[in-house]
Amino acid sequence: MASSALQIPAAISSSTSAFLGRLPSNNKNIRSCEVSLPGRKHGVCKCISSPSAEQTAYKTKVTRNANMAKLQAGYLFPEIARRRSAHMMKYPDAQVISLGIGDTTEPIPEVITSSMAMRAHFLSTVEGYSGYGAEQGDKKLRATIASTYYKDLGIEESDIFVSDGAKCDISRLQLLFGSEVKMAVQDPSYPAYVDSSVITGQTGLFQKDIEKYGDIEYMRCVPENDFFPDLSTISQADVIFFCSPNNPTGSAATREQLTHLVQFAKNNGSIIVYDSAYAMYISDDSPRTIFEIPGAKEVAIEISSFSKYAGFTGVRLGWTVVPKELLFADGFPVAKDFNRIVCTCFNGASNIAQAGGLACLSPEGLKAMNETINFYKENTKIIVDTFSSLGFNVYGGKNAPYVWVQFPGRRSWDVFAEILEKAHVVTTPGSGFGPGGESFIRVSAFGHRANILEAAKRIKQLYK
Repeated sequence: MASSALQIPAAISSSTSAFLGRLPSNNKNIRSCEVSLPGRKHGVCKCISSPSAEQTAYKTKVTRNANMAKLQAGYLFPEIARRRSAHMMKYPDAQVISLGIGDTTEPIPEVITSSMAMRAHFLSTVEGYSGYGAEQGDKKLRATIASTYYKDLGIEESDIFVSDGAKCDISRLQLLFGSEVKMAVQDPSYPAYVDSSVITGQTGLFQKDIEKYGDIEYMRCVPENDFFPDLSTISQADVIFFCSPNNPTGSAATREQLTHLVQFAKNNGSIIVYDSAYAMYISDDSPRTIFEIPGAKEVAIEISSFSKYAGFTGVRLGWTVVPKELLFADGFPVAKDFNRIVCTCFNGASNIAQAGGLACLSPEGLKAMNETINFYKENTKIIVDTFSSLGFNVYGGKNAPYVWVQFPGRRSWDVFAEILEKAHVVTTPGSGFGPGGESFIRVSAFGHRANILEAAKRIKQLYK
């Protein structure tokens, strides 16, 4: 039988080359190669497409976690990033300013980075090298956190667990509580509280008509109630997530309000998870920690972070306070179980990051952090003044790096899209923080001063 020679160009598709055999790649002079195929003078060559990847993909027998399927769309901030990227593809020459995700922008003070650099260099010496540290964190750092933020409040070094950030500890706490507890959350609030509850199996299905998950108590926090929930309307809740100053509204709870919250928890046998990640931004006499409230050590856990104080959003360092006085229903100390969770799921925060944490809490470090915080608070004033001058109802900004702006009668995502499309400025739609955030947007004060001023100028032009 005769054979025919088929000339195959070097530049062919990967799928075709896989079928015919890999072409030589080490000879730059080869332009084509001959492949001899048996053929017939009057034969017909039929091209048959291979089955699609979907049809041929191998599947395991492992069932997907049903709780993951409950989650709605993507997590809020990656979704914003996706829309920002699409906008930049549409307008490649636009100078997009991001005031959406709460990511810090100013450099970490040198007094802090120099300590981290010294610790990193020390690891290259025999004398200075260390491997795994204590899962709970460096004892000196834990003691310094206690004396700096909880002085005279009865919080000791042993009550503090150093971590890689408050967000990570939220999920570790959910693992601690398990799937059988009922959770209550401010509405609106940081979405990690709700999403971690869904993943853990604490909730029912998402109810699209009311934009809520079943089996979660949404504690509505709106201007009409001064952003503090009417606790008399809340049914039994085992765990209460409460953030003050609040993300996204920027509102800080008063001493009287927090006293009411602690008493509510005691009356109902609940545990408060108190997020104080923005406490250093407080400008008035609002409590900076839940443990300023008498009795809080018996009902509360506190999570906090260096992220928004020292610019550690990428360095990753935070802490959680679990007082020894806090007990489960059977009398077992909550701290002992949390310690087991930490030792099982975590090998301890980076020793370099912890050196930075110690530097943050030195007199020079505290001064530098406050200077950075004051810079962001000046940005906040610019944003507040901008929207106020345009006649909008503006909240927050005084005790937090977030400004909460209301657009009555409008949907948050529509406002987000309008500002992005017409002003090339990224904000955050309020509904992403819960149904109570509908008709609001959150504007972050984390940004270089020139960008804040330019964004303010564009927004004034858009809504003048």
